[in-house]
Amino acid sequence: MQIGIIAGSGELPLVIAEDARARGYRVVVAALEHLAVPDLEKIADSFCWLNVGKLGSLIEYLQKKGVQQAIMAGKVPKSLMFEGRITPDLRAMKLLFTLKDRTDDGILNALTAELLKEGISIIDTAAFSPGLLMTEGVITRSRPSKDQWKDIAFGWTIAKGIGGMDIGQTVVVKDKAVMAVEAIEGTDEAILRGGAYAHGGAVVVKVSKPQQDLRLDVPVIGMTTIETMMSAGAVVLALEAGRSIIVKKQDLVSRADQAGIIIVGVSPAVIEGIRP
Repeated sequence: MQIGIIAGSGELPLVIAEDARARGYRVVVAALEHLAVPDLEKIADSFCWLNVGKLGSLIEYLQKKGVQQAIMAGKVPKSLMFEGRITPDLRAMKLLFTLKDRTDDGILNALTAELLKEGISIIDTAAFSPGLLMTEGVITRSRPSKDQWKDIAFGWTIAKGIGGMDIGQTVVVKDKAVMAVEAIEGTDEAILRGGAYAHGGAVVVKVSKPQQDLRLDVPVIGMTTIETMMSAGAVVLALEAGRSIIVKKQDLVSRADQAGIIIVGVSPAVIEGIRP
């Protein structure tokens, strides 16, 4: 058995690689330069650093290694496109010219289709490593207050709204007012911005998009999320259960408990139960 991992930033590619190796998979890692963690090289059976914009090189490497199934794991900030830090090759340029827009879904769906044409299918991260999925319910020692539950329900509606427009997946709220909405800057920057306006006590809500393809851009939280919330003075993190990934759950919950941060997995049914 063999699995390819197209690795962006964060801990998720490493966790998936470790999980795959433990289950007997041969792991082929295409590590995106300046994003992926170097520790991946120690785990992978085959490893290669690749520039983010070199689509042709990515396809050539995966085909050479005989990869037929791959996982896209880790963040690739779209802001890189506008900072001039990506130099696309000819194949990537052609792909970009076919796009109707440069939304996350537009880019990722086009990339997935391009890889499939070359015999490489992108598979569902959550299905491959189901143990990483967020469960429903409170997973920390502390529980949300009645007012915090109201903020969670309020934030859920807003987050689903911006997700439906493919803007972002995270909102920061307090007292049923929006402090920040995630866009191109990413979750951590949105949390910091929202925390600055909230002056403590903010609630962070992160959901999947209504049209979410679980092969692509699945909502993920890790230790960095908790550290960012601590810096922002945010006190509750609500994640969509069954459609979000939590990395190194035990360590993350322990750190959240130490910081007095509440983590809860919510579903549409839970939200409906909160609403008046």
